[in-house]
Parts: sequence; C-alpha cells; structure tokens
Amino acid sequence: MSGERVYGIDLGTTYTCISHVDEASGKPTVVSNFEGENITPSVVLFEDAETRVVGREAKNTAVLDADHVIEMIKREMGTPWRREFFGRQVSPEEVSSYILRKVVDDAAQFDGTRPREVVITCPAYFDMTQREATATAGLIAGLEVLEIINEPTAAAIAYGTHDKSDQTVLVYDLGGGTFDITVIEIKDRAITVIATDGDDRLGGRDWDEEIVRYCAAQWQKEHPDATEDILTSPDALQDLWGRAESGKRALSNLPQTRIAVSHEGRQTAVTLPRETFEELTAHLLENTITFTKAVLEKAAQRGHPTVDRVLLVGGSTKMPQVKTRLLSEFGFEVETFEPDFAVAKGAAIYGQKLAINERIKHEIALQTDQKPEDVDVTDTAKDVRDAAEEAVAESMNLRLNTVKKYSEMEVTNVASHSFGVIAFTDDDIEVISNLVLAQQKLPTDVTKHFSTREAGAALIELKIVENTSSDHIVTDLAMGEEVGNAMLEMRKGLPAGSPIEVTFKLNNQGRLHITGRDMAEGGKTVTAVIETNRVLSIEEVEQAVKHGRGIRVIG
Repeated sequence: MSGERVYGIDLGTTYTCISHVDEASGKPTVVSNFEGENITPSVVLFEDAETRVVGREAKNTAVLDADHVIEMIKREMGTPWRREFFGRQVSPEEVSSYILRKVVDDAAQFDGTRPREVVITCPAYFDMTQREATATAGLIAGLEVLEIINEPTAAAIAYGTHDKSDQTVLVYDLGGGTFDITVIEIKDRAITVIATDGDDRLGGRDWDEEIVRYCAAQWQKEHPDATEDILTSPDALQDLWGRAESGKRALSNLPQTRIAVSHEGRQTAVTLPRETFEELTAHLLENTITFTKAVLEKAAQRGHPTVDRVLLVGGSTKMPQVKTRLLSEFGFEVETFEPDFAVAKGAAIYGQKLAINERIKHEIALQTDQKPEDVDVTDTAKDVRDAAEEAVAESMNLRLNTVKKYSEMEVTNVASHSFGVIAFTDDDIEVISNLVLAQQKLPTDVTKHFSTREAGAALIELKIVENTSSDHIVTDLAMGEEVGNAMLEMRKGLPAGSPIEVTFKLNNQGRLHITGRDMAEGGKTVTAVIETNRVLSIEEVEQAVKHGRGIRVIG
C-alpha cells in the first residue's frame, strides 16, 4: 500500500457507487459521478472499437441500440460468458472494468487525483471464481485491489460506526441482481459474521421481469393481431425493461402506476396496482424468506438464537412488501439503513482501516528495526504501538482516537462455500473430502492427510472442489465444482498408501491457497494454481490490461 486515500466501491449488478472517508470529518462520503448522481448505472455501451459509454447515457441508449449495450454483467462474473464487439471477444471482467474506470475517473474529477487503491465489494454468496473475477476486473481497470469484501459485512461496518451499541443484526441485502442474508455480531469494535446464505441470481431485476411479462401480456390482449411477440423484439423489450423499473420505483410510494407499452407503432397504457405487483412477485419474496429462515437456523446452531434487528440494505429493499413481509414472518425490528450507499461506505471505512493498519506497521518497523511485512502489531509492546499510532495520526492529520478506532476494528468473515479435494475411500469409492466447511470462520488453515492409491505413482493430481455441502465427506460428486488442480511430483518407487499432506488456507476474503506435500523423506511441496476455463488466464488478463489502455471510457 502506498498510503494514498483508499476508496470503497460497491460494484453492483444494476448500479455502482464509490465512496471514501473524509479526512476532516472522519465520516464516509459518497463521491458523485460527472452527471451529479451518487450512483452510476452498471451499463456499458460499446459505441465503437475504442470508446465505451458507461452509466446513465448508456442506459438511455439501450432502447435505441440494444445490440451494443451490456447490462447485468455482474451475474456473469466467473462464467465463460463472452460477447463479440468490433471483431473482439470481451469477458465479464473487461465489461466490469469499464464500469470501475467510469466511477474512478469521475471521483478523480472531484478529488483531484485518480483513485488507485480500492476495496471492492461482492455478494457474500459469491464463490471463489466470482471473487477472483471481481479482483481481476479491478486489475484490468488499472486499480490495486486491496481486498474483496462481502457486501453485507461492508454494510454492517457502516452501520456499526453509526450505531456503536453491541448487537446482533440480520443484514437483508436485496440488490438489483443478487440477494444475501447474513447474521452479524457487532461487539466491542468487532464485526463478526456468524452465518451467511443467498442467491447470486435473485434481485430487483427479477421483480422487473414480472412487470415486463405482465405488461407484455396486457399489450398482447389488446392487440391479438400483432405480427411479433413483444418479448422477442429487442428494442421494444429494452424500452419495456426501463419502464418496468420506473414503474416498480413508483409503486414504492403510490398505490398504482400506469406503464406505457409500445410495439409495432401501437401503444397501450397498462394500469398496475401495487396489490397486483405484489401478487406477481410474491414467490420471489418467499424465496428470500426461505433463505432467511435457513441462515437464522445456522446462526442459532452457532450460539446466536436471536437477533436484535433486521438491517435492510440494497436498493430493492425500498419496496414496501419487503419490510411488511419480514415483520409479519419474524416480528423483528426492521431498519432501512442507507440502502443505496451503505455497502460503498462500509467498504471505504474498511479501506481506511487497511491504510491506517499499514502505516502503523511501517511506524513500528521504523522503531523496532524490522521489515514492515514482519511486524506483528498484536505482539508489539503497548508503548511502541501507542507511539506508532500517534505518529500515524499526525502524518494523516487525524485524531488519535480515530486512528485507534480504525486500527482496533476487527472484521471476521465466514466461508460461503465448502472446499475439498477428490479422494477415494477404503472401499475405493470416489468422494469429495471437504477440508473447509461453509460457515467456518475466516481466515482458516486446515491440513489433512491422504495416501496414494497405487504403487510407484510418479504424479498425483490434487483436484480442488468447491461445493455447498456442510459434510466432511460428500458422496455425490455432482454437488462439487472443480475450481483448480495441482500436480504433486512423488519420489520414484513409493508403495501404495504413501502419505500425502494437503493444506487449505482460506483468507478473510474467501480466496483460497492450496499446498500439497509428499511426506516421504525428501518429498516435494507444490502449490495449486487455481485456473479454470471459467476464469481468465494470466495471458488473457495481460491482453485485457493492454487492450484497455487504448479504450476511452466516457459517461
């Protein structure tokens, strides 16, 4: 880290927000975009081979040029999705990098210097490849991604600095394209995730889709002689998507709204009462309730049978049906907390903590004649640590208690998925042997011993698998998804049953590091390289970075 201001970015499915901690007030501040808005639509228009239009203008243009506009790209992160524009295939990471560049460039307009060090958020239920893809998007955008932090955790950090009382909160995070439900304990400046669950393909966009289908059906009833289904017309459908979103927003304050539907030169004004809208989308809301019940059960099993309140974040929680349904089902105190900004602000606060912690380590290193990377702050004498904090407060022009508040903040996440390797039982049945289980506290370091199946094996392949099971042994291989592998070179002539040691290290961001070791004398150690067909290779990332330098991003 360079000691520069660290920014927090909520890279959303439908909207993106960037924030930083204001040095004067010590509070997180959202940075407006060039158009004067606090949130930027996560929409990219490929205008020509060298120009990308991002934000409101791209969203408006989508109606006229749907074939050159990309929306909802966050749902494709970590997948092999590709689209061709101007003779070149683009990946979700590249599309997302343009969105990041837009908000970062806009922040530079207001702050004078271009943000470089960032914390980017992602859904708590993102798997490893999705997290890696998010970090890669930042790299392609020319940013130094300090960490990928879970969206509900970021919201809890922002809330914890707002309400400093000890409490257990249920963070209900319903965004434009994803849903997370997380139980978090806030106590003594510590933010501890207890349990998390969710769906990375459930969000406000699905509510919009119900409106789209309803309005299209109403138009079709009035025009049974239509030659083309409105749902198969890209331009008409794009226009209807925009009107559906506006109608949904209107229904948060009005008992009904009218939505204009145009196709084949004919228009119908569809009346949509809030009651009808809620009936159309009740199944979507019930899906969130099912996840909520599941995560509350997990939290209870971990010693947290009750929560003090429900914290609503994410723009889609503005729909009145959300609060009403949660109150009727659980009876909790429900609080809406900056639904559009809480995640970005929490990421900024966490980024400030990282910056302060790094400076403290450097100060301690100077005082103790160590390298900064060798400094263990918790193992440092109190007088040395106090002196370092005072020096940091002075150099950053911050109050000493502000520095202490950030440095002493602890953030603990849990694994959203389980991780294991493909192994064989004594009966020679192939299974998934999980080393790290979902909901296990992070960071974690787990070692397990296996043995070779055959005598004289020269190479042993370690197949690393991600899954959603909470069992150590999973017999249904279909539950797992291979996310990487490593070839472990064995000594020649070893008998069957020779011991192998596998260590999984999962950091606080949910990113995995694996080592395998031949335990025979003189045996070798290998590190797994997590590369799959779903994630860009090192060469592809380098090409994307190089290509991106020649791309102009405008709003």
